[in-house]
Amino acid sequence: MPDLKLIALDADDLRVISAHLQDAVLRVSDMAYLPGDKRFAAIANRFDWDKALSRQTAAAEPRKRRRGETGLERRRTGLRFERVLAAKVSGIDLKDKRASLALLAITFAGVGDPDVPGGDVTLTFSGGAAIRLTVECLEFEMTDLGAAWATKLAPVHPDDKV
Repeated sequence: MPDLKLIALDADDLRVISAHLQDAVLRVSDMAYLPGDKRFAAIANRFDWDKALSRQTAAAEPRKRRRGETGLERRRTGLRFERVLAAKVSGIDLKDKRASLALLAITFAGVGDPDVPGGDVTLTFSGGAAIRLTVECLEFEMTDLGAAWATKLAPVHPDDKV
């Protein structure tokens, strides 16, 4: 799969990127809010759902696999929000730099006035943790940073049907 580079300028764009980032794993040490630059940036290890889902649809086609090969991958991915006015965290110990967070979704809630492009972006993590970014307007970029690596297991959610 080629590297992804996606930009979100509205809530619909953000929903697409959120789907690609579902189950990404981030470390507290790999996140930074830079108030002087009005930027929030992070590096994540995202699960490649595109590849995993295409693998499921191609499962009917016989193919020789190397021993231990799952066809599942993760990728190092950069995340960048611009025009960030404030950042608030809930349920995250910022002093524990080695702590890992599993991203569930990224959502945008506008202020309700169509003439005002700002609002709040919420990064929701497993275990009830969250980061809320107040933004002047939605400007977000997700960029894959290099080669993918194999992983043995796909993320599983309690509501998934087996």
